[in-house]
Amino acid sequence: MIENLTLVASQINPTVGDLEGNRKKIQEIWDRFDHKSDLIIFPEMSFTGYPLEDLVLRPSFIEDVKKELFDLAQFNKTKSSAILIGAPLYIDGLLYNAMILIEKGVQKIVLKHDLANENIYDEPRVFSNGPLPEPLEFRRAKLGIMICQDVWSPDVSLHLKNRGAECLIVPNGSVYEIGKQDLRVALCKQRVEETNLPLLYVNLVGGQDEVIFDGRSFMMGRDGNLKGEMPAFEEETIPLDDFKFPELVPETHYIYQAAVIGLRDYVLKSGFQKVLLGLSGGIDSALTAVMAVDALGAENVNCILLPSPFTSDESNQDALQLVRNLGVSHQVISIEPAMRAFDNMIEDLEGLAHENMQSRARGLTLMTLSNQSGALLLSTGNKSEMAVGYSTLYGDMCGAYNPLKDIYKTTVFKLCRLRNGWKPSFAKGNEGDIIPSRIITKPPTAELRDNQKDE
Repeated sequence: MIENLTLVASQINPTVGDLEGNRKKIQEIWDRFDHKSDLIIFPEMSFTGYPLEDLVLRPSFIEDVKKELFDLAQFNKTKSSAILIGAPLYIDGLLYNAMILIEKGVQKIVLKHDLANENIYDEPRVFSNGPLPEPLEFRRAKLGIMICQDVWSPDVSLHLKNRGAECLIVPNGSVYEIGKQDLRVALCKQRVEETNLPLLYVNLVGGQDEVIFDGRSFMMGRDGNLKGEMPAFEEETIPLDDFKFPELVPETHYIYQAAVIGLRDYVLKSGFQKVLLGLSGGIDSALTAVMAVDALGAENVNCILLPSPFTSDESNQDALQLVRNLGVSHQVISIEPAMRAFDNMIEDLEGLAHENMQSRARGLTLMTLSNQSGALLLSTGNKSEMAVGYSTLYGDMCGAYNPLKDIYKTTVFKLCRLRNGWKPSFAKGNEGDIIPSRIITKPPTAELRDNQKDE
């Protein structure tokens, strides 16, 4: 009976391809909760990281996954508890997205039936569809495992119900989008109402390349009501009896956390420790700098001020005040010598070409400093600018990662005001009014010519 089992949900932040690191993370959790649980449930592709994209097309990688899973099972044959983890597997020459239950050295496998094929997901390109899954028998209970997309239609849940499943378990790799949690809850409520089975939803957390997983795993009773939710954007392992309801916060809190976590994990999972960025005294670069410090710590952020003859004293003062508030290192490098050089090189350099030259001089300087120091360069343009093409190719678009790439200008203002009054629990920056008020209230300007305004 499912009521006799002690289940634990673990939303973790794996790294794509890092089998050793992911296995170590899973092993530590298993060791910690071994005598406190019957089964520890991890998200989809938790053993390998997700999305795997073309990495799964390497036979050597899939063989490594198979070997690591076998070693994990054999090494833990004396464990009193079991784990359910996600990984890609070859079965009879076909590649599947699978969940693997490991208990006493034995593996039981459930295959994903419906493959995701929208937005970032293109699973039919690399995986085969599994059959409608049968309930997973575990310690006299029958567990209905639905892997991510399997929860989107009633076929899988009704099949599991008809075959005797006592609960629905949904391991997921669901990316963060504004309003996504409401959609997940509504979808799972449908499956619960159709089957009259309790449901546990376990999601990945953390950033991987251009996507971010927000966690927020939850459980739902037979009545379709939420019984508790795990934290957003934080790794956590919790027995089901310890689930709580989180404090309700505006969506801007989640947007800020998503941007910071995405930045942190992109930098660290790429093998870097430090970043640098151009700091203009404007609101976009200010917010980027604050996010960088929250993600990586002040000691790992270097802000570069690149004034020109068009840069106002006000902008320089605001940038330097922000540097002091953040406690980061900084450099001041005037681009005026580069501007004179281009004026000497190219006759009649004026107008838009002269403006873009300044941006490109800054981009070249920042890229050179990045190469010289080994710090990753962040760009600072917001989504509104990208949408209308208000940027300079090879200029302010230079950079390896942009925390604001999916954030509109109106939201940039909201996030600055939010951060001055609130700090996420995982953030490494200071509390209080970090961003000077004048940076938020003054009219935006690129300062590439006299009296220029961007409004």
